[in-house]
Amino acid sequence: MKVAILGTGKMGAAMARRLAADKVDVVLWNRTREKAEALRVGTVASDPATAAAEAEIILSVLTGPGAVHEAYAGRRGALDAAGPDKVFVDMTTAGPDNATWVDAEVRKRGGHFLEAPVMGGPAAVEGGKLLVLAGGDATTLDSARDVLARFGDIRHIGEVGSANKLKLIGNSMLAGTTAMAAELQAAGEEIGLSQSDIFWVLLRFAPLLEQRKAGYLEQRYQPVAFALKDIVKDIDLALDVYGRAGADTPLTALNRELFADEIPAHGEDDMSAINARFRKPG
Repeated sequence: MKVAILGTGKMGAAMARRLAADKVDVVLWNRTREKAEALRVGTVASDPATAAAEAEIILSVLTGPGAVHEAYAGRRGALDAAGPDKVFVDMTTAGPDNATWVDAEVRKRGGHFLEAPVMGGPAAVEGGKLLVLAGGDATTLDSARDVLARFGDIRHIGEVGSANKLKLIGNSMLAGTTAMAAELQAAGEEIGLSQSDIFWVLLRFAPLLEQRKAGYLEQRYQPVAFALKDIVKDIDLALDVYGRAGADTPLTALNRELFADEIPAHGEDDMSAINARFRKPG
């Protein structure tokens, strides 16, 4: 079995390393070729079509809908290699519309498609602790299960589109929790409580904050596990989905404004940089 990975950013790179460590043959493609070559695992293809042609299972781990469209339908895109013997798995958080579009295009060419956005970061990939949300038919999931299970636990959500919807729910919750904790950490310090005591009690309610402890206690927002600009992208996708369904989500909309306000100063930093919003200058 050979696996192609389209996109070798933080998540794609971690997946490539994980598969290579398990002796899985991988072929990589990245828009910036040097990033794929720097991993020193598998081989590097010149374009998505070449990578997909060499593999049975093609994983795409990209930055959003635009990047997915370019990788699949652009010049020498992955769709050029679609066919009955190919399983395409898009792991990008790109919204349900993107997933249904890729599914239709792959199936037009006789191929098979699964959406599989994940909950967790690069460290979870390398530890096999991701939660993989799968949308698509059970047969396609079974054909990709051996690969996906190497990253963590798999939950079959339902038809194509459903997994991206659930991922947007999860990231909306992550944004809200991260922002609320930042507000309360700063407020607690202002009323005279110790930094460590405040964070200790916040962790009791939201243990995942531990991953961003440096942002809360030291205002240190590097290295990046989840970029602030990317959580804004995901909230925008979520608000679009919620709005079209008529869901009332004022708190999510407010969180979007809070994070977006910090993009000029902290867009490339970890999302814990939302702490800067609540800190007094100096």
